[in-house]
Amino acid sequence: MEQIHYKQRMCTDNERIEKFLTESRVGVLGINVGEYPYAVPLNYVWKDGTVYFHGMGSGKRETFLRESPKVCFTVYQEYGVVKDDVPWHADTSYFSVMLFGAARKLTDAEESAAVMKQLVEKFMPGFYGDKLAAITNRFIEKYRSSIDGNPVAVYAIKPDSISAKENRSTPEELFKRGESL
Repeated sequence: MEQIHYKQRMCTDNERIEKFLTESRVGVLGINVGEYPYAVPLNYVWKDGTVYFHGMGSGKRETFLRESPKVCFTVYQEYGVVKDDVPWHADTSYFSVMLFGAARKLTDAEESAAVMKQLVEKFMPGFYGDKLAAITNRFIEKYRSSIDGNPVAVYAIKPDSISAKENRSTPEELFKRGESL
């Protein structure tokens, strides 16, 4: 795991981290490009210790990943504000995971098809039923974006390191709108 300086907030519970990454729907992909970093939220699946995502086979993200494949991927959830009698002691209840590694564009159509099926099933479970079987390697090879005519790009990030932080709280500790001292 990546070193965290605020040790009181470090989470080392691998089951909790795994569950969080599996169940969360959106992460932020950070890419180091030129003068400014590029960070973009995207849908993903976490499977077998790897983050998978897809997008158009052209555009900024595609160019940036080709030029600078080392990335950071962050998934987080804020649960609310933790109350305190002293205003500057109020805090945020959250859980976050950061993964560091290289993004690799998948070239195997069968692997890409499997990832696309997982994405569809994660975000629309059961909706397509048997039609999901139509997403095959042949479909991936032939599919073209209606926006630019390019094939879909599917990426994998196998983390070199992972760090997780949390600030747990009970519902009673969280601020509720309209509440006052």
